[in-house]
Amino acid sequence: MAIEKVLGIETEFGIAGGPDRDPVLASSVLVNAYAQQGRSRINWDFDGETPDLDARGLPGLTSFAPIVETHLANTVLTNGARLYVDHAHPEYSSPECRTPLEATLYDVAGEEVLRRSMLVANEILDSADRITVYKNNSDGKGNSYGTHENYLVDRSIEFAEIVRAMVPHFVSRQILIGAGKVGAETDDARSASPSFQISQRAEFFEEVVGLETTLKRPIVNTRDEPHADAERFRRLHVIIGDANMSQTATFIKLGSTALILAALEDEGLTNFPSPPRHPVHAVRAFALDTSLKTTVACEDGAVRCAWDFQDMFWELCRSYVERRGGEAVAPPDQLEMLLTQWRELLDGLHTNRELVADRIDWVAKLRLIEGYRDRHQLASDDPKLQAIDLQYHDLRPERSLSQRAGLRVLFESIAVREAVHKAPTTTRAFFRGECVARYPDQVIAANWDSLVFDLGTGPLQRVPMADPLKGTEAMTSHLLETSATANALLEALDR
Repeated sequence: MAIEKVLGIETEFGIAGGPDRDPVLASSVLVNAYAQQGRSRINWDFDGETPDLDARGLPGLTSFAPIVETHLANTVLTNGARLYVDHAHPEYSSPECRTPLEATLYDVAGEEVLRRSMLVANEILDSADRITVYKNNSDGKGNSYGTHENYLVDRSIEFAEIVRAMVPHFVSRQILIGAGKVGAETDDARSASPSFQISQRAEFFEEVVGLETTLKRPIVNTRDEPHADAERFRRLHVIIGDANMSQTATFIKLGSTALILAALEDEGLTNFPSPPRHPVHAVRAFALDTSLKTTVACEDGAVRCAWDFQDMFWELCRSYVERRGGEAVAPPDQLEMLLTQWRELLDGLHTNRELVADRIDWVAKLRLIEGYRDRHQLASDDPKLQAIDLQYHDLRPERSLSQRAGLRVLFESIAVREAVHKAPTTTRAFFRGECVARYPDQVIAANWDSLVFDLGTGPLQRVPMADPLKGTEAMTSHLLETSATANALLEALDR
């Protein structure tokens, strides 16, 4: 039986401005400004970080694990999330969520956290040093930064089966969740002279499977770091995907992937589409063709376009939900919403894109780009079009073009504001967030699977949280409410 899906998104944000135009310093200013406003002063605990573990076994000689930068600004928020500096970017890692819709909400809350960080930081900076944050994936100069998804998977599923199942989904889902991009940045993509690409990230992928995240980027990442009981769980770390301004696109991205993984756990590979023979070529070729007519040869001898793959996955998931229910992913009403929206987006792409311009980022952005280009009679490579591309992702409401594009909104502003401060209630994020909020002077560090307390006497005390589905509100709220101090909480836990 498929295990309950716990999921979340890590977003590296683009950044401009700041003292000396130094992106690392600017990112640190953002994180520290948010933390020092009383929102959190809890450090991140790096104990147990294992970015070099490879799901295939020992990594090859050409594999380079991501560097863990323990010296950069890092904090844990009361909503259970992590806000920190990753290389030269501010990054928000959402708390563990139990459903795709909830994970979408906490991704949107991350945008609000960065907006508030900007406001606080810019109040103390000179006007010439003000910082701007963008939710995008490349800087236009050949540098790409990630939006990574995480999914809890049963450890008993062979990793090779995950690769076989997910490659056709990952190469084709960009037609639904691509953020769109003017021009190209890599040599291979520039050789095609595209005026517009469906995905911001597709041209940067070079391998089918691998451990790296910044070099030789793979379609399927092999980082084997579950942040949980490694004998029971695997965390599928997905690095191929764009940062979405469309809430619907984020929901489809998370929901479709989680549902496909549940179908794999319950029913194996029997009904899965055959992968492309050359997946790296496929992901790049699909991104370059806004007509969606490009086809690739598959291992079963068939020829398919990206739309064909997604249509097959939708049918697989629809049948799976009919047979099995899909409760491991979401309750019935949310599954119906997911399948309905997924189907509407596919049908709209096939018949009339105007019908889905309010939900698919690349369609909305392309409409803005083409409208501006035609009104001002610009060449397709005019720098003004790249400026519009960037402004689509601007997090400042008064400047963001995505705010003016008519994108559908899934959440009321009050729900987003609450998610900025309050953790999800159905995962261990609840216990983490509540402890950070209730005992800020005793919790000195935290990570995904433990909390570290300093009670002022004796050694530091670590509380492990190896199961993402424990530490929920139902399990711990009474314990927290009856523990006025961290000392009382730990005594109760010992009992």
